[in-house]
Amino acid sequence: MRSWYYPLASISSIILIWQMGVWISSAPSYILPAPVDVILSFIDNWQLILEHTIVTVTEVLLGLFFGISLGFITALYLETSKKAVLFLRPVLIFSQAIPVFALAPLLTLWLGYGIISKVVMAILIIYFPVTSSFYDGLTKTPRSFLDLAQTMGSTKSRILYYIKIPAAIPSLFTGIRLAAVYAPIGEWVGSSQGLGYLMLLANGRVKIDLMFASLLTLGFISIGLYGIVSFILNKISSHY
Repeated sequence: MRSWYYPLASISSIILIWQMGVWISSAPSYILPAPVDVILSFIDNWQLILEHTIVTVTEVLLGLFFGISLGFITALYLETSKKAVLFLRPVLIFSQAIPVFALAPLLTLWLGYGIISKVVMAILIIYFPVTSSFYDGLTKTPRSFLDLAQTMGSTKSRILYYIKIPAAIPSLFTGIRLAAVYAPIGEWVGSSQGLGYLMLLANGRVKIDLMFASLLTLGFISIGLYGIVSFILNKISSHY
């Protein structure tokens, strides 16, 4: 019960502040709808929101799977090859200097308005934090572990598999948790489906209550995804 008390109290506080802001500012509903208006809009449009939610969840899960897989493989490659560090690391850093939203028009132009462009955007967002976190964990393996393994004649591959990777698991999990939070950002790439598209459509038609309902749905998806990922990772961590 205590684990649920604080999140519920936090959400209730946000709703209360939101409602007080509506009362104090007397803002019209097309600028700042009241929480009740958003809830009613969600009830009236739940089928439409559900349809776009399924698309968004599919995109996010695909982005997470491929982004985490590529990040994992890249980090291992960087750890096993000094030339890869010299070549790939500057490229990774440079890629983060480019705002991801600046790539959105290009991805839409190259890949179209379908699900592929949004999945690729999610992969680009997820890839770096997973790669960086896991690689840092691999490079910070306690020196005493490595010295003992080398003294016992262990090969590089066995040191990597049995020592470095287990020692880097906490860092990898940190990157995956960040990825779970960042994944829904790819929703804003141009498309004809998904909660991001629904929000833009509702905004263009001045249905601000529907836009807020879609936004809150996307927020709860992010929270739920983070909770599920953290639960799974905690279960796995208990074995290390």
